[in-house]
Amino acid sequence: MCDKNRLPEAYLARMELLLGSEYGAFFKSYGERRQYGLRRNPLKITEEAFVKVMPFPLQKISWAREGYYYDAVSRPGSHVLHEAGAYYIQEPSAMAAVEALAPGPGERILDLCAAPGGKTTQIAGRMQGEGLLVANEVIGERAQILSRNVERMGIANCVVCSEKPERLAALFPAFFDRVLVDAPCSGEGMFRKEEAVRREWSEEAVRLCAKRQAAILREAAKLVRPGGVLVYSTCTFSPEENEGTISAFLREHETYTIEEIPCGALFSPGRADWIKEETPGIERCGRLWPHLLQGEGHFVARLRRRGEAKTEEAGSGEREAGAEKRVERRQGREKSFRKERHGTIEEAELCKLVNAFMTEELGIGEGWRQKHAGSLLRFKEQIYLMPDEMPPLAGIRILRPGLHLMTEKKSRFEPAHALALSLGPDDIGKRRAVSYAEAVAWLRGESLPCQEEKGWTALFYEGFCLGFGKASGGQMKNHYPKGLRKSLENP
Repeated sequence: MCDKNRLPEAYLARMELLLGSEYGAFFKSYGERRQYGLRRNPLKITEEAFVKVMPFPLQKISWAREGYYYDAVSRPGSHVLHEAGAYYIQEPSAMAAVEALAPGPGERILDLCAAPGGKTTQIAGRMQGEGLLVANEVIGERAQILSRNVERMGIANCVVCSEKPERLAALFPAFFDRVLVDAPCSGEGMFRKEEAVRREWSEEAVRLCAKRQAAILREAAKLVRPGGVLVYSTCTFSPEENEGTISAFLREHETYTIEEIPCGALFSPGRADWIKEETPGIERCGRLWPHLLQGEGHFVARLRRRGEAKTEEAGSGEREAGAEKRVERRQGREKSFRKERHGTIEEAELCKLVNAFMTEELGIGEGWRQKHAGSLLRFKEQIYLMPDEMPPLAGIRILRPGLHLMTEKKSRFEPAHALALSLGPDDIGKRRAVSYAEAVAWLRGESLPCQEEKGWTALFYEGFCLGFGKASGGQMKNHYPKGLRKSLENP
């Protein structure tokens, strides 16, 4: 709930003018309990198995395939399954933007304003490890949070960077099939959730946000290939930042048109009467209102760049054809990682060593390799698996150039935590199942007693990998990263 008396008076006056007869219901929603949501991680678990393993009640979100409501008393952020990447906690209406984007396997996709990672991880789930996902966040500290969430969810085909949109537009013109711009905004849809957002709101902030959004969209437009999709979203209600921003964008970019939103029938249409310009199709935008559905509120617009005819039906056919080609490539190539594309003989030798370590010391099977195509990239002592589709990284501030596989230490390797989180129980032979109490102790950084295990072992709770340990002398030494360790409650 939100103290309605602490809402900005100028904001309430604006909303009353805009909503008219609906204003009473809208204002009343601030006195009601806010909704809490989470998303199943399809990279790690099926829907049927997820419902069975979850320890608290869930209710489906109608517009999000993997989304569920939960009760705040459940505290899913304090459960072992959260740390294992089984789900991502996300405000329900925020899930609508990726539904509008409709990503699929094998595509090149950019999340331009990606932190903290809710929409990036939702996109990754739909891509199923196929294709290239670039997640960008210009603010360094927020990019670090984004990178950690990408790791926790076990995403292998994602490159995390921290660049200004204009820099990416110059490096990747017309490169991406789909681009998401979840733009920085005045956050009016966050008022029930965060008091700081309410305090910082002003009409001047709305105008500044609209100006910044226009600049970001201008660069985003250059990144979409002909026939590709650009989705714009905000968590605010102001027309200046929503219909107004889209209308101004379309006046500058005649190659773009507004499309219907998948699941759009569940949402309120864009308000043509709230902007002065006549913009064909503005009603096809979607508005999620807190007094009309169970969510805090969002705005979504789906735009198509003209070019080669790319209907959604044609897109599905392309995905199937692309999948067949990827299978052919995998079946025909040598069953090992390729060296980094600009590598030397030394790098080729590294590939042999990496393969031997993963096979012989970790027990990772060929099935995992078949699911994770890419090229090895060595950055100092760190070794990554970089997605095949990624062009040269020179000149880009990169936080995560792909999946972190291991660290090279003199004549030996240590497996990375990110590698562990990408594993399912069928991917690795050297594994051990643990109880909830053991999992809680492990996340605190404690070692566990062991008997038969020797060497590196992956620890699993309910089919989710928690990380690597190294067994020796009757103890499973804990290699859970110190910066991620935390104390959780026993059930």
